[in-house]
Amino acid sequence: MSPDAPASMQRRRFVRASGALIVYFSVAPRLGIAQKEAQNVGKTPSQTPLPGSLKTEPFLDSWIRIDEKGNVTVLTGKAELGQGIKTALIQVAAEELVVNPAGITLITADTARTANEGYTAGSHSMQDSGTAIRHAAAQVREILFALAAARLNTTTDQITATNGTMRGKEGTTIGYGELVAGQNLHVQATTGGRLRDPAEHVFVGKPWRRIDIPAKVTGGVAYIQDLRLERMMHGRVIRPPSPLAKLREIASEPIEKMPGVTKVVRDGSFLAVVAQREYEAVTAMRALARAAVWDETASLPDAQSLYAAFQAFPRENYTILDQGILSGSGKTIEATYRRPFQLHGSIGPSCAIAQLENDSYTVWTHSQGVYPLRNALAEMLAVPKEQIRCIHVEGSGCYGHNAADDVAADAALLARSVPGIPVRVQWMREDEHTWEPYGPPMIMAAKAALDASGNVSEWQYEVWSNTHSTRPGAAGNLLAATHLQQAFTAPPPKPLPQPEGGGDRNAIPLYTFPNARVVHHFIPQMPLRVSALRSLGAYANVFALESFMDELALAAKLDPVEFRLRHMRDERASAVIRRAAERFEWAKYQKRPGRGRGFAFARYKNLGAYAAVAFDVEVQRESGLVRVRRAVAAVDSGEAVNPDGIRNQIEGGIVQSLSWTLAEEVTFDRTRITSRDWGGYPILRFSGVPDSVEVNVIDRPGQPFLGTGEATQGPTAAALANAVADAMGVRIRDLPLSRSRIRAAAGL
Repeated sequence: MSPDAPASMQRRRFVRASGALIVYFSVAPRLGIAQKEAQNVGKTPSQTPLPGSLKTEPFLDSWIRIDEKGNVTVLTGKAELGQGIKTALIQVAAEELVVNPAGITLITADTARTANEGYTAGSHSMQDSGTAIRHAAAQVREILFALAAARLNTTTDQITATNGTMRGKEGTTIGYGELVAGQNLHVQATTGGRLRDPAEHVFVGKPWRRIDIPAKVTGGVAYIQDLRLERMMHGRVIRPPSPLAKLREIASEPIEKMPGVTKVVRDGSFLAVVAQREYEAVTAMRALARAAVWDETASLPDAQSLYAAFQAFPRENYTILDQGILSGSGKTIEATYRRPFQLHGSIGPSCAIAQLENDSYTVWTHSQGVYPLRNALAEMLAVPKEQIRCIHVEGSGCYGHNAADDVAADAALLARSVPGIPVRVQWMREDEHTWEPYGPPMIMAAKAALDASGNVSEWQYEVWSNTHSTRPGAAGNLLAATHLQQAFTAPPPKPLPQPEGGGDRNAIPLYTFPNARVVHHFIPQMPLRVSALRSLGAYANVFALESFMDELALAAKLDPVEFRLRHMRDERASAVIRRAAERFEWAKYQKRPGRGRGFAFARYKNLGAYAAVAFDVEVQRESGLVRVRRAVAAVDSGEAVNPDGIRNQIEGGIVQSLSWTLAEEVTFDRTRITSRDWGGYPILRFSGVPDSVEVNVIDRPGQPFLGTGEATQGPTAAALANAVADAMGVRIRDLPLSRSRIRAAAGL
């Protein structure tokens, strides 16, 4: 943990406050995706455009507030999803404002209070919001210095700042609160504002205790699932038994008379109950489910021929890389890899609370996009969006588009039926497993040629995938809205554009190949509802690319790490590869029966964090059990605000990706989802966690923040597959690497 001692700083340049500075607090609902920006360390104002989310929300009091008592409030339009941004953003603001992090209050995504930063997705929180807060705080600090200089009748270079207090050369002090009394933080952000020198950092770059953890480990109110409001009632929704099922009839009168039941709500195929207590709602829900009569349609493909059906669907073809000439010469290797439907598998089923009061709705939600959700709810409820307030509260499980938005729609519809009363809706486990938007299946086909020196002379790669985002913004993206009598239709699915991409995320290799072609086959038709699952297409694409790199290294009779370095021109990537290999002691690895080593690397989206993973695994052929004995990772996230937070993300990513890669697969018959609980959809148990995990953070002070939260999803899958192949001498190219597949590969 960092020391609690206050920071001190000597002001080195003069900033003059001239005239009346005009500003207002803007939370205009504009959605923009900010691009990577330089951090402006030591640069003059004219050299740097507005960085991060300041591009779309340029007013300083959108990000920083200081009241007359000197209390500092920092605001962000991003949501805490377990990635630790609350702590990191406070550290960033504290560093530039020269105050103790413990004295800062952070407000996260709230449509009535914070800037509109769209979705918390794509590992953009630090790149967008962290960068905006850093620069806004630096400019607020300059304003405070100018105000202090005027009050103390001196110049700014004669003033020092220590934990919210300005001190003049003669020892006279004045607090931030006194300085801002009667003032507005009335400045629109400019390209000016010198950031503190990384060499002077006291909080940034140091481990700091996560502020969101205590309540989570002590049974406190940590998640929306824990939230209880006065007079709150409970709702439950009766979902159709299959994707295209329609509610034919329901005899609801007996259920309406059950103890505690306040109302049964039916609108088309949307069927729900509101009750005084949660158990009463669950009991009534089960009774309604027994009484409901549905018309079902066999609409799902044969699970045994899923991938053949998938490739036969109509598709749109996009060539996203085309360089050099593919001649077909040299030693050619080909391989095809496949990924099934997979769940988010949130430990806590999705939950929301909504209240209708005075014609306005308040919705407490763990949605990753409160502003887009507000737009979708407004369309569904046929009210102006100004009459809806969405407040983010952490959810127990997320990382992608799970059912958080859907349950918010449920709660809003039920709140409409009992005005003035908060209604809490929590999905049941079978709801979550059956109806959340899944991660889509993918097929990846790779082909490459090796020259006489064992180098890749030609590279061809194709990926087939659905969309990876059906996030709300429109009512048709909300499950309940599609079940109403006047049903809303989901907008047509679209591919996400490069350079970030969706199904083709990380499909373009970071390695340098003289001749290369990459094609994305976008498939609009979705037999099951799909959307964003952590890292989107990067998980499967990196699994395929890095598995194929090992297959090529084997064909070239070269060490897999050396083979990667041969084809890498990015110096930071090479540094990460070398660090992971060195810490793993790759060159000293001793092969033993039933054991194998595996390595993989990727730069997330080819513009985020760099990550490399090395595994030592044990494979038990008879049982099909794969156990990771040792995991070593290296990561370069640019400037590391909280190194411990980065380690948390890398460790968590490794564990989650191991679960996907070893066990997770949605199952179904021609009509219904069959993986409706943890028995049908097993996830990694505590006994499956690696024996040891070592994460090496390469800090780059002064460099831009790079998104970290999804950096190890793909490398983990590939490193595991490579280690299993090394241990068994047999390559498995279909996910997951389940026990049954391991046994089959072993000939058992």
